[in-house]
Amino acid sequence: MFNLWMKVLRKTINIKDSVLNKLTIKQHGILLGRNVKIHGKLFVQGLGTIVIKDNVTIRSKYSANPIGGQTFTSLFVKDKAKLIIEKGVGISNTAICAFNYVHIGENCFIGGDCRIFDTDFHSIDYEKRISGFEDIKTAPVIIGKGCFIGAGTIILKGVSIGDYSVIGAGSVVTKNVPCKEVWAGNPARFLKRIM
Repeated sequence: MFNLWMKVLRKTINIKDSVLNKLTIKQHGILLGRNVKIHGKLFVQGLGTIVIKDNVTIRSKYSANPIGGQTFTSLFVKDKAKLIIEKGVGISNTAICAFNYVHIGENCFIGGDCRIFDTDFHSIDYEKRISGFEDIKTAPVIIGKGCFIGAGTIILKGVSIGDYSVIGAGSVVTKNVPCKEVWAGNPARFLKRIM
């Protein structure tokens, strides 16, 4: 009896999440492709442009991918900024902040609890930071097609990751990664070529 009750409860929660996601997508004017699957509730903020193309899967709750410490996927796209998620991408419990431009290539897998930021968020100058002066540096983040980004990775502003590259779990990516290479560490560094 308990298992039946749990199934009904899960189905009710999934229906609620689905309705809330539809409202969020409409409210933010997200351009949504075909066969996009969102497991859990998607958190979206900002007035920028978000494009999610065909066959994307977004996991946005702990039970959808328990390796992610963050319990949802959040997309913050500032006014006039753009976030493009190409076909076949899989994202799990990840925070993406686009103050300028973030592009995720076809068939990329973004592991649980990753963070992708195209901004510093705050000035490094103390006086500017405490006065609220907007001296925030931004630079586009481009992730090529077929990349795998391991769980807990942080990708910082201005980084391009080449097609088919792999970033090891827990890495902090601060500079460009060429195509077909494995990088890992803090800061991430080259480990080997992928043949």
